[in-house]
Amino acid sequence: MTNREEQISEIMNLIGYGLAKFDNDFVREFNQPSKAAFARYIVSIGLANTEKAVSNRMDSFDPYFDNGRRGWFQRNQREHIKLFIDSLFGNEDAHEFANIVKLYIKDLDSSIVLTTEQISPAQKSRFKQLQETGKEAEFYFIQNYQKIPLFTTGILEDARLWGDGYDFQVQCNNSYFLTEIKGFRLNLNNSINSE
Repeated sequence: MTNREEQISEIMNLIGYGLAKFDNDFVREFNQPSKAAFARYIVSIGLANTEKAVSNRMDSFDPYFDNGRRGWFQRNQREHIKLFIDSLFGNEDAHEFANIVKLYIKDLDSSIVLTTEQISPAQKSRFKQLQETGKEAEFYFIQNYQKIPLFTTGILEDARLWGDGYDFQVQCNNSYFLTEIKGFRLNLNNSINSE
């Protein structure tokens, strides 16, 4: 996947999350009267090939929110992404979260206007963190390391800032395991815009 495809996938994840969590409040932040109009807008700026791709991305996040829709309830493949976005932006309301998405798409649509006087330094930092390669993989490991049989009873310690060439230390009884996490994006649906 190219860097551009990765960026589009990240934006589409944010859009799917926003639609699933905030519903029409999110859509109105983009001056769109409906989800259908919003989907047409997303297609018009080149983030998706079809309106259905926008709807499908929302469906993939629906099971994680109490919004009355089941979405793709049988799939859990976006849970780690949802948790990662929560960790960065989970406390934002629809207005603030929409501004984060607008930061991403303002280069694609010159008519985008941020609807607050400014984005806070903390929001900008979280925005940059979301863009850094590997953060999703690290967060996924934090949330799921105990599912690895060797680490079932392990105690995790974050070592990313130590600068010693590994990301985490996992203590299991009297043994220590040093782990370095590498992430990659796998396109499971032929095209990022086809889902």
